[in-house]
Order: sequence, then structure tokens, then C-alpha cells
Amino acid sequence: MRYIILIGLVFFAFAETNAQQLASYIQEAEKNNPEIQAFELRYTIAEEKVNEVNTLPNTEVSVGYFVSEPETRTGAQRARFSVKQMLPWFGTITARENYASSMAETQYVDIVIAKRKLALAVSQSYYKLYAIRAKQFVLDENIELLDTYERLALTSVEVGKASAVDVLRLQIRQNELIQQKEVLEQDFLAEQVAFNNLLNRNETIVVVVVKEMTIPDDDILISRGNLLLNPELIKYDKLYESVEQSELLNQKESAPNIGFGLDYVPVSERPGMNFTDNGKDILMPMVSISIPIFNNKYKSVTKQNELKQLQIQSQKEDRLNKLETLLADAQYNREATKIKFNIQSDNLKQANNAEEILIKNYETGTINFNDVLDVQELQLKFQINLIESIKGYFIQAAIINYLSN
Repeated sequence: MRYIILIGLVFFAFAETNAQQLASYIQEAEKNNPEIQAFELRYTIAEEKVNEVNTLPNTEVSVGYFVSEPETRTGAQRARFSVKQMLPWFGTITARENYASSMAETQYVDIVIAKRKLALAVSQSYYKLYAIRAKQFVLDENIELLDTYERLALTSVEVGKASAVDVLRLQIRQNELIQQKEVLEQDFLAEQVAFNNLLNRNETIVVVVVKEMTIPDDDILISRGNLLLNPELIKYDKLYESVEQSELLNQKESAPNIGFGLDYVPVSERPGMNFTDNGKDILMPMVSISIPIFNNKYKSVTKQNELKQLQIQSQKEDRLNKLETLLADAQYNREATKIKFNIQSDNLKQANNAEEILIKNYETGTINFNDVLDVQELQLKFQINLIESIKGYFIQAAIINYLSN
């Protein structure tokens, strides 16, 4: 006659296959999520900029025609053809490539951060779905339990040991649990839409979640060193390096530019004249240099880069402080959920013991169905609290994993 809701529902280990199920959802989300795809395209564009900067300035070609031909000793000049190529200072192009590469590395870190945030969102939504399904299962078990008690009450009414009011109270309680289950189904459908949107797939696809999860006995210790490896902090290191590369490029660009060119001038022969260079064309190689005499621009860029590095350092320290606070909160909350879980487990055992006593009283001919309802309500409360503790534990664990791994 005794009906016990198995605590094993929430005490079994989170099996490896179930962990793989969540991992497969995360992989699908990373593959399909449009935000990740946008970050990857930004990274591809940043990589392509390395090829963009690996170029020389445009080659200058000019053609001029003398409307009034100037006369020279060797003849009249008819036109002028010029070609000129400026070359940056030695190492400037390499400096540009290094700067573009450093910016691309920063974009890559953005991809890593976005994927970690997506994995966190998918995990948290998954645990919410688990909790809803687990609560529905518990409600089903409790509805069946009340159905058993209802049959006991009807039997007791027949022999005059209970009233019809007791039966009605049990039926009302059953209706309340059915209502709670139907409301949970709507909650599940809403969360399922959010989950499928994270995976960028049809909102109506049914999400399969694990039925059994439990809180592990031991937790992985997290040190400050783990936190320093968080991509959100590494991004600041990459930004700092990009500013360093920007300054190296600035130094190179502040150096002179060298130009090489060639002028060609066709010359007409002088009529009636006979000498060696009569009508000889002019060919004139040229070398030019561009000197940044007014270099306030480059001095200003150097000063800006110094200020940017100080800004990045301050931003990194600020973000580190915030991440340390988030990590501490997550660790404290995770420990709090374990404490709640253990206490609720003990409470559920006591409620089950009380149920046993009530069943034994029925066997001796006396049973108080008000006490039955009170005990059943306590059992359900403790079971729901256990599920909430498990959900809370794994959500906090996901946050810790995001911050420190």
C-alpha cells in the first residue's frame, strides 16, 4: 500500500552519455548559430586584411605633350613620359602585416568568447528544461499516489472509517497537481522555443533531456590562475599587443619614403643640321625621397598608443575584478545548492517515514486523511526543492566552467 517517490530520480549520476547529449547540442548551436557565423566572417575579413596591406603604393605614370615644342640644341622636345614608384621604409610592409595579424587574433578571441557564451546559454536552458520535465514526472507520481489514497478513502467510507469529504479533498488535491503539470508543460514549450532558437533550428523540434541527474560529492577547485586564462581577459592582452604593433608601424611610417622613376622625352631632329646628338631622345632616371619634416602626426599617434595601453590595462583590471566577483558568487551559490540539496534529502526521508506510519495506522483500522494530504504536500515540496537544487547547482557549475575553463 505504501507508495514512495523514488529519490533515485534525482540521485543517479549525470551519466557520460547524458553529458555527451548536452555536448552535441552545444556543437550544433556553434555550427548553426548566426551570431557565431557573423563573428567567424569578421575574423575571415580581418585575416584578409593581411593581404590588403601587403602592397606598395600605386605606380605613377604620366604623359605630357608639348603644345609649343621647346627647342634645345639637339632638337625640339615633343612630349614627356614619366613613371615613378615610391617605396616605404625598410620593414614598413612587414609592420603593417604584423599589425593586421594582431587585429585578426583579437577577432578570433571574440569567436572564442561568443562560443563560450553560447555554450553557457545552451547549458542553462537545457538544465531548465530538465527541471521542468523532472517536476512533471514527480507530479505524475504524486497524482498516482493520491489516486491510491483515494481508493483507500473510498474503502474507508464504505466501512464508516472516513467521510465523503476526505474523498473530495483528495480529488481536489489531484486536480491541483494536474493543473500544475499542465502549466509546467506550457513552461517547457516556451523554454523549448528559446533552446531551439539558440541552436537556430525549428522552434517546434522536441528537445530530449536527461531524466536523471545528481549533484556530485566533490567539486573541482578553481584557482585565480584558471580565471586569468578566460578569453575575456586574453582579449585585452591581444588588444595590448595590437597597440604595440600599431606603434611599431607608426615608427616605420614616420621614416622617409624612397622613390624611383624614369622620364623619357622624345626629341625631333633639327633640319639642315648634321652633328652627333641631333634628335637624340632624353632618358632621365630619377631618385626621390619623402621626408616627414612636420612629424607632429606621428608623435601624436605615439602618445595615443601609450594612452590606449594604459586604458586597456585599466579595462583588464576592471574586468578581472568583475569576473572574480562572478566566480565567487557562483562558487558560493553552488555550495549553497548542495547544502539545500542535502537538507531537502533528509526532509524527504522524514516525510517518507511519516507516510509509513500513516499506512501502518490504516492497517490497524485508523487513518487521518488530513494528515495524508499534509504529508503528501510535504513530500512534493521536498521533491520539487531537490530538483530546483540540482538545476541551480548545474547552472552555477556552467557559470564556473565559463569563467575558469
